[in-house]
Amino acid sequence: MASSFEKYQKRRLISSYFSVVISISLVLFLLGLLGLLVLNTKKVADHFKEQIALTVYMKDTAKEVEITQLKQTLALAEYTKSAEYISKEQAAEEHSAAIGENFMDFLGYNPLQNSIDVYLLADYVSPSQLEEITDELMTKDFIDEVVYDKPLIALLNDNVKKISFWVLVVSGIFLFIAVLLINSSIRLSVYAKRFTIKTMQMVGATKRFIRRPFIWKSVRLGMIGAVLALIGMGLVLYYLNKSFPELQLLEDRVLLIGLFVGVFLIGVFISWLSTFFATQRFLNLRTDELYY
Repeated sequence: MASSFEKYQKRRLISSYFSVVISISLVLFLLGLLGLLVLNTKKVADHFKEQIALTVYMKDTAKEVEITQLKQTLALAEYTKSAEYISKEQAAEEHSAAIGENFMDFLGYNPLQNSIDVYLLADYVSPSQLEEITDELMTKDFIDEVVYDKPLIALLNDNVKKISFWVLVVSGIFLFIAVLLINSSIRLSVYAKRFTIKTMQMVGATKRFIRRPFIWKSVRLGMIGAVLALIGMGLVLYYLNKSFPELQLLEDRVLLIGLFVGVFLIGVFISWLSTFFATQRFLNLRTDELYY
């Protein structure tokens, strides 16, 4: 009979530890993913900004030397990520391929212009910066027009600010929820041993002596849960980096290491803190209060 009861208690204990580890690992995994999102919000936004082109159209009277000089100037400009020259003949071929027929057969001439597509660095993709660049380019007599998608850029900048704000708000809320969930899991684990805690106290054990094994056990469970969460984060990060190499998610290794270490320490710290207060609560209860 005693043997069966011991086996039952042992199974309950293992089940309790297992649920604590799973709870910690899942919460820390989701918290880590949110951390990855926070770290890469700007990088993703910058990636989309740098896909927007500023197109410089040149007059047909523009000389070859002027076009060559402009190409070199734009390629070396501090705001340029890349610049691509598109001749009117190349533009006509691309346009004909897009519409499925040669429009020059109907017109009898090529109405398109030589142009340069300038892809800017993300820091310069803003309405004010683009306006300055446009004004500077339009001072050249051989440039006919400078075109870019103003509504798209204004919308993109506005949305980036909103998304960044809400990501920070959600991160704060989720961190609070993570603390509550891990704390609840550990408190339930300690609750199952409340009679053991009170018995040890009644035979003269100090509070520090009673707390120590519970805290170390929870810290070890927190470390195991954190390691499992980090493995999951690593797999997700590897998959995302392989699927979207242009985002260069593994480029900032210092920040990533800081995030992984931070998630690990959060798991350990919350486990320690939750166990400390949970054991302290049961140590302060009277014997008859343990049944409620």
